[in-house]
Amino acid sequence: MALPFSVVIRPGRPLHDQVVFAVTKAVVTGQLAPGDAFPSVRALSQELAINPNTAQKIVATLIERGLLEPRPGIGTVVAAWQPSANPARRAAMTSQIERLVIEAKLLAIPLTEVLDAIRRVWK
Repeated sequence: MALPFSVVIRPGRPLHDQVVFAVTKAVVTGQLAPGDAFPSVRALSQELAINPNTAQKIVATLIERGLLEPRPGIGTVVAAWQPSANPARRAAMTSQIERLVIEAKLLAIPLTEVLDAIRRVWK
């Protein structure tokens, strides 16, 4: 069974974070739609060649964030996702934006190029 989302595992970052990000991206971009079946923990661990405990942690995180929902007798499916207005999430985003700005300034990338790059990714 192929995964319904794409992920390229890169060394240096926790595997859990990379997979959670890949699934989150697939949900917010519409690659995964509400009601779509999500792979079982076993299938996820086999397809990604990861420990089943890590796969379980990934699924638990996605359920906690409201991106997946367990359905008894059916399995885990993609939830009807709604954007979050959580102040803690906004604060985390501000921190990430600050890091992006600092990195861009270190590389002497003009603001217009940074904004263009953000627009490309946003689409």
